[in-house]
Amino acid sequence: MTPEFSRTWPAGEIGDRPREVSIEADEAERAALAKRFAIVAIDRLSAAARLQRRADGIYAEGRVSAQVVQSCVVTGEPVPAAIDEAFVLRFVENFDPDAEELELSEADCDTVPIENGAIDLGEAVAETLALALDPWPRSAHADQALDEAGVSDGSDVGPFAALRELKEKLKK
Repeated sequence: MTPEFSRTWPAGEIGDRPREVSIEADEAERAALAKRFAIVAIDRLSAAARLQRRADGIYAEGRVSAQVVQSCVVTGEPVPAAIDEAFVLRFVENFDPDAEELELSEADCDTVPIENGAIDLGEAVAETLALALDPWPRSAHADQALDEAGVSDGSDVGPFAALRELKEKLKK
Protein backbone atom coordinates (compact mmCIF):
# COMPACT_ATOMS: atom_id res chain seq x y z
CA MET A 1 0.00 0.00 0.00
CA THR A 2 1.33 3.44 -0.92
CA PRO A 3 1.16 5.96 1.93
CA GLU A 4 -1.04 9.04 1.52
CA PHE A 5 1.99 11.37 1.44
CA SER A 6 4.81 9.51 -0.26
CA ARG A 7 7.99 11.30 -1.36
CA THR A 8 10.72 8.82 -2.19
CA TRP A 9 14.38 9.17 -3.08
CA PRO A 10 16.49 6.28 -4.38
CA ALA A 11 18.95 5.42 -1.62
CA GLY A 12 21.74 5.06 -4.18
CA GLU A 13 21.38 8.72 -5.18
CA ILE A 14 22.01 10.02 -1.65
CA GLY A 15 25.70 10.57 -1.04
CA ASP A 16 27.88 11.81 1.78
CA ARG A 17 27.47 15.43 0.69
CA PRO A 18 24.37 16.95 2.34
CA ARG A 19 21.41 17.44 0.03
CA GLU A 20 18.70 19.96 0.95
CA VAL A 21 15.13 18.95 0.07
CA SER A 22 11.69 20.42 0.69
CA ILE A 23 8.37 18.64 0.43
CA GLU A 24 4.76 19.77 0.75
CA ALA A 25 1.50 17.83 0.88
CA ASP A 26 -1.25 18.75 -1.55
CA GLU A 27 -4.92 19.11 -0.60
CA ALA A 28 -5.85 15.48 -1.32
CA GLU A 29 -2.85 14.16 0.63
CA ARG A 30 -3.66 16.40 3.61
CA ALA A 31 -7.29 15.26 3.60
CA ALA A 32 -6.25 11.60 3.50
CA LEU A 33 -3.77 12.09 6.35
CA ALA A 34 -6.39 13.94 8.44
CA LYS A 35 -8.70 10.95 8.00
CA ARG A 36 -5.91 8.51 8.92
CA PHE A 37 -5.02 10.49 12.06
CA ALA A 38 -8.71 11.04 12.97
CA ILE A 39 -8.43 14.82 13.11
CA VAL A 40 -10.64 17.52 11.58
CA ALA A 41 -8.17 18.89 9.03
CA ILE A 42 -4.59 19.46 8.01
CA ASP A 43 -4.54 22.90 6.41
CA ARG A 44 -0.82 22.87 5.62
CA LEU A 45 1.98 20.29 5.85
CA SER A 46 5.54 20.80 4.69
CA ALA A 47 9.04 19.81 5.66
CA ALA A 48 12.58 20.86 4.92
CA ALA A 49 15.36 18.35 5.44
CA ARG A 50 19.01 17.63 4.83
CA LEU A 51 19.65 14.12 3.46
CA GLN A 52 23.10 12.63 3.91
CA ARG A 53 24.63 9.16 3.79
CA ARG A 54 26.76 8.21 6.78
CA ALA A 55 28.49 4.99 7.74
CA ASP A 56 25.45 3.67 9.64
CA GLY A 57 22.68 4.73 7.25
CA ILE A 58 21.03 7.65 5.50
CA TYR A 59 20.11 10.52 7.79
CA ALA A 60 17.31 13.01 7.33
CA GLU A 61 17.48 16.02 9.64
CA GLY A 62 14.99 18.83 9.43
CA ARG A 63 11.68 20.34 10.50
CA VAL A 64 8.03 19.53 9.97
CA SER A 65 5.70 22.51 9.78
CA ALA A 66 1.92 22.18 9.78
CA GLN A 67 -1.38 23.85 10.53
CA VAL A 68 -3.91 21.35 11.87
CA VAL A 69 -7.39 21.34 13.36
CA GLN A 70 -8.28 18.79 16.02
CA SER A 71 -11.49 18.26 17.99
CA CYS A 72 -11.62 19.29 21.64
CA VAL A 73 -11.78 16.15 23.79
CA VAL A 74 -14.42 17.81 26.00
CA THR A 75 -16.66 19.87 23.71
CA GLY A 76 -15.88 18.56 20.23
CA GLU A 77 -15.18 22.15 19.11
CA PRO A 78 -12.43 22.68 16.53
CA VAL A 79 -9.01 23.38 18.05
CA PRO A 80 -6.51 24.86 15.56
CA ALA A 81 -2.83 24.26 16.24
CA ALA A 82 0.52 25.06 14.68
CA ILE A 83 3.09 22.27 14.55
CA ASP A 84 6.80 23.06 14.25
CA GLU A 85 8.74 19.91 15.06
CA ALA A 86 12.41 19.08 14.54
CA PHE A 87 13.28 15.53 13.49
CA VAL A 88 16.32 13.33 12.98
CA LEU A 89 15.71 10.05 11.20
CA ARG A 90 18.07 7.27 10.20
CA PHE A 91 17.10 5.09 7.23
CA VAL A 92 18.79 1.67 7.20
CA GLU A 93 18.95 -1.45 5.04
CA ASN A 94 18.01 -4.79 6.58
CA PHE A 95 15.84 -3.22 9.28
CA ASP A 96 14.31 -5.89 11.53
CA PRO A 97 11.34 -4.50 13.50
CA ASP A 98 11.08 -7.82 15.37
CA ALA A 99 14.64 -7.59 16.69
CA GLU A 100 15.15 -7.28 20.41
CA GLU A 101 13.83 -3.96 21.70
CA LEU A 102 16.51 -1.46 22.63
CA GLU A 103 16.31 1.31 25.19
CA LEU A 104 16.83 4.64 23.40
CA SER A 105 17.97 7.88 24.93
CA GLU A 106 16.67 11.32 23.90
CA ALA A 107 19.77 11.77 21.76
CA ASP A 108 19.00 8.66 19.70
CA CYS A 109 17.06 9.09 16.48
CA ASP A 110 14.23 7.06 15.01
CA THR A 111 15.24 4.25 12.68
CA VAL A 112 13.24 3.69 9.51
CA PRO A 113 13.71 0.94 6.91
CA ILE A 114 14.95 1.57 3.40
CA GLU A 115 12.31 -0.19 1.29
CA ASN A 116 12.74 -1.22 -2.34
CA GLY A 117 16.03 0.68 -2.47
CA ALA A 118 14.46 4.03 -1.52
CA ILE A 119 13.69 6.20 1.47
CA ASP A 120 10.19 7.63 1.88
CA LEU A 121 10.62 11.04 3.48
CA GLY A 122 6.93 11.87 3.01
CA GLU A 123 5.72 8.96 5.13
CA ALA A 124 8.40 9.68 7.74
CA VAL A 125 7.21 13.31 7.90
CA ALA A 126 3.58 12.15 8.23
CA GLU A 127 4.53 9.88 11.13
CA THR A 128 6.48 12.73 12.76
CA LEU A 129 3.38 14.94 12.46
CA ALA A 130 1.20 12.24 14.03
CA LEU A 131 3.53 12.04 17.03
CA ALA A 132 3.54 15.84 17.40
CA LEU A 133 -0.27 16.12 17.61
CA ASP A 134 -1.75 17.03 21.00
CA PRO A 135 -3.27 13.80 22.37
CA TRP A 136 -5.81 15.77 24.46
CA PRO A 137 -6.67 19.00 22.63
CA ARG A 138 -8.89 21.33 24.64
CA SER A 139 -10.84 24.37 23.48
CA ALA A 140 -11.16 27.60 25.43
CA HIS A 141 -14.61 26.41 26.56
CA ALA A 142 -13.50 23.02 27.89
CA ASP A 143 -13.28 24.01 31.57
CA GLN A 144 -16.67 25.71 31.46
CA ALA A 145 -18.23 22.64 29.83
CA LEU A 146 -16.73 20.38 32.51
CA ASP A 147 -18.04 22.69 35.26
CA GLU A 148 -21.53 22.71 33.74
CA ALA A 149 -21.49 18.93 33.50
CA GLY A 150 -20.51 18.67 37.18
CA VAL A 151 -17.27 16.93 36.32
CA SER A 152 -15.07 19.70 37.68
CA ASP A 153 -15.31 22.67 39.95
CA GLY A 154 -12.75 24.42 37.77
CA SER A 155 -10.23 24.80 40.56
CA ASP A 156 -8.56 21.42 40.70
CA VAL A 157 -8.56 19.32 37.55
CA GLY A 158 -6.50 16.17 37.12
CA PRO A 159 -6.41 12.46 37.88
CA PHE A 160 -5.52 12.94 41.55
CA ALA A 161 -7.94 15.78 42.33
CA ALA A 162 -10.46 13.45 43.99
CA LEU A 163 -7.73 11.85 46.10
CA ARG A 164 -6.53 15.27 47.28
CA GLU A 165 -10.10 16.19 48.20
CA LEU A 166 -10.55 12.94 50.13
CA LYS A 167 -7.24 13.48 51.93
CA GLU A 168 -8.37 16.96 53.01
CA LYS A 169 -11.68 15.57 54.32
CA LEU A 170 -9.86 12.88 56.32
CA LYS A 171 -7.61 15.49 57.96
CA LYS A 172 -10.64 17.28 59.44
